[in-house]
Amino acid sequence: MPRYDFRCRECGDTFELSRPMAESGDPAPCPQGHGDTVRLLSTVAVGGLAPAPASGGGGCCGGGCCG
Repeated sequence: MPRYDFRCRECGDTFELSRPMAESGDPAPCPQGHGDTVRLLSTVAVGGLAPAPASGGGGCCGGGCCG
């Protein structure tokens, strides 16, 4: 389930909520009880463990047939 970041305009507190995408625009009350909040744009960091591509020697076909 996606997580969304919010900021309270009254106290300045920031908080996260997990909710379905269909409810992403719904109001989110502040944990301190305030109702004037705004959803923040959040960045997504995607990391992986794929190995680096092997060095093939260069050229149009990896150095094997050109030349």
